[in-house]
Amino acid sequence: MIELSDMIRELRGQLTASLQDGADEAIRFELGPVEIEATVAVSREAGADSKVRLWVVDAGASGKYAHAQTQRIKVELTPKAVPPDGGPPQPALIAGDEVDNER
Repeated sequence: MIELSDMIRELRGQLTASLQDGADEAIRFELGPVEIEATVAVSREAGADSKVRLWVVDAGASGKYAHAQTQRIKVELTPKAVPPDGGPPQPALIAGDEVDNER
């Protein structure tokens, strides 16, 4: 399992790589809202600074966590590109080569 924040961090990295790959391309694509749907296990740490954590459960391993509190969540993210000069965020434009099994 990984934390939901790690999954979103990896998604951000993949989108950033796509932006960089398409920087000099003649054709680009505006990136619309990105939907993430995942099954998460909810855990709470004990102690004075306790917090709730959401762990993304692998589809093949979800049976192992049946006794844990699991929830399906759907998050919609709208990526924006921040210009190097610090100006207002702009729509993200991506481009790049097709990857096997890409949807």
